[in-house]
Amino acid sequence: MHSWTLPETESREIIKYGLESGINFFDTAMGYQNGTSEEFLGRAIRDFAKRDEIVLATKFVPRSQQEIEAGITGQQHISNMLDASLKRLGTDYVDLYICHMWDYHTPIEEVMEGLHNAVKEGKIRYIGISNCYAWQIAKANGIAKMNGWEEFVSVQGHYNLIFREEEREMAGYCKEENIAMTPYSALASGRLAKHPGELTKRMKEDTFAQGKYDATKIQDGKIIDRVVEIAEKKGVSMTEISLAWLLTKVAAPIVGATKPHHIQYAVSALDVDLTEEEITYLEELYQPHKLVGVMAINQRG
Repeated sequence: MHSWTLPETESREIIKYGLESGINFFDTAMGYQNGTSEEFLGRAIRDFAKRDEIVLATKFVPRSQQEIEAGITGQQHISNMLDASLKRLGTDYVDLYICHMWDYHTPIEEVMEGLHNAVKEGKIRYIGISNCYAWQIAKANGIAKMNGWEEFVSVQGHYNLIFREEEREMAGYCKEENIAMTPYSALASGRLAKHPGELTKRMKEDTFAQGKYDATKIQDGKIIDRVVEIAEKKGVSMTEISLAWLLTKVAAPIVGATKPHHIQYAVSALDVDLTEEEITYLEELYQPHKLVGVMAINQRG
């Protein structure tokens, strides 16, 4: 599906290096690389780690039109998707099971009950959601609370230094409700890790990311220039500055890695302290963005 991702041998090396570097939270999804992401990660964890020391997260997609026409309920859909993921991962439970996006064609009651049933069966420990609005997670958790079901404890949204729309409502809601934010695209598909004009294979070939960032690259570039400036002043990488900023806002950014130094920079970002003046300097040029990616698709219905 994605030409810049790694085959299993190289993926295992990255996962092993991450484990050796102290990383213990791994996020994947049934939809990544047609399920092989789950398979690669599952085998690596079995070979290189103790399962109970790893926080393992995966995601499921909404019901398909074919499932709807066949009369498969939301509860049945979740059970089927989860069992398939567990088989690919080679484990009997996941620590965090995430709705990959809001299902507009399935009653949220069915989704929450299906997740509750899986928790009761011991197949998942906690539940989360990705690509949603604040009102949606508030509604879902309200319904869960009324029925004595598990509530979403995490949100995985699109959030980074050049795309901060989660600050409108989601960030405040999560802080108020003690819900963890674990954003994806933490480095804007590499844009916050590379000097202007420096291109990676992904940046050249990822048309989905181009659709998210190309329209605003001029205004975003001014912020990226400031990342370069502060990184040079502190003698660290752009990755470390970008992630250090994000770590002042969220619980755990999701960082993709295809080389060992990607892991090194992500870990060392924990030791980078940004002053209030530096944070303001990084933030002050931001301009509101239109929703992009999955959220833009959902907005269109």
